[in-house]
Amino acid sequence: MRSSRRAFGSVLRRRTDSFSNANLRTGDVDVCPSRTPQNLAKLAIALIELGARIRAPDSPSGLPFTCDAKLFAQMEPCNLTTRFGDFDVSFRPSGTDGYPDLRRHAVDFELGDLMVPTASLDDIIRSKQAAARPKDLAQLPTLRSLGRLAAKRKKRH
Repeated sequence: MRSSRRAFGSVLRRRTDSFSNANLRTGDVDVCPSRTPQNLAKLAIALIELGARIRAPDSPSGLPFTCDAKLFAQMEPCNLTTRFGDFDVSFRPSGTDGYPDLRRHAVDFELGDLMVPTASLDDIIRSKQAAARPKDLAQLPTLRSLGRLAAKRKKRH
């Protein structure tokens, strides 16, 4: 599983009941990996380890696919299901220029013995605004409130 955890770039949203103490349930994990050939190969290996399958509405267990770096080099986005839950890969999330853009302001979160670069709150807000899906727009007021709280804390320190 170690290679699974090392394969990914910026995590946009985590499967969690809280995001910085706010109740913003997403139900999946979203990643925006680097498109280098080496990283795409690591991503494919990790997803094979996770038992990834293409998510499809009429197939609860997902559809099998050939998971390799060549496929990821040509695919955008990729909505998967794994034995741990849903897992979405987006190389260029709405409102961003992909991994290099998100990496500039990424915040590192500790995940076990790893530090995982995670999209900044400002970048998450930017992406949700650009996506403009009802579920994303509904989360914007809470995310903006979190941003204001973080800015106040930063001023105090």
